[in-house]
Amino acid sequence: MIAIDLLEKYGALKKTFDKNDFIFEEGNLPTHYYQIISGEVKMSNYNDEGREFIQGIFYKEQSFGEPPLFLNQNYPANAIAVEDAEILLLPKDNFMKLLQENAAVSIKIIENLAQRLYYKSVMAAEMSTQEPEHRILKLIDHGIAYFNFKKEENGYLINFTRQQIGDLTGLRVETVIRTIKALEKKGVLKIINRKVYR
Repeated sequence: MIAIDLLEKYGALKKTFDKNDFIFEEGNLPTHYYQIISGEVKMSNYNDEGREFIQGIFYKEQSFGEPPLFLNQNYPANAIAVEDAEILLLPKDNFMKLLQENAAVSIKIIENLAQRLYYKSVMAAEMSTQEPEHRILKLIDHGIAYFNFKKEENGYLINFTRQQIGDLTGLRVETVIRTIKALEKKGVLKIINRKVYR
């Protein structure tokens, strides 16, 4: 999202995280801006029964965790490496200086945050009123548009696991599996070698 050389000019450092490493924890105060060079990161919470709810999944060239950084509020979720990841960390004060001195970058950050807010609004409405098929298709279509899923000969490869789909939509994984099979029978999705395509 922000050019790597510009981030490094303002003092960003590269750090590697192994799969399942915490990048930051719920309840901590933010100290850095984070942008992914490679790998995948999820932001999630756990309810009282230990069930995970994924707030979002982030990929190469995406940033995460900015709202608490701007508000100086504690993180409302954990950020965890889904796979080995290399991430740029820019101290908060340097990040704010970068935004003040680079209007185009500020606009990009605002657009990115607006996109996430829009997604959260859409998914909140889906989760409160819609059936599993509708929720899953809405998530998948958003993923195609926002996460740039690759188009292959069978369609768009949906780069979410069934567990992630469940955690992102508030559905049990068993419901996700059943619903995806039903959508395949209707010709809306394809399942090839256990991979889902739209």
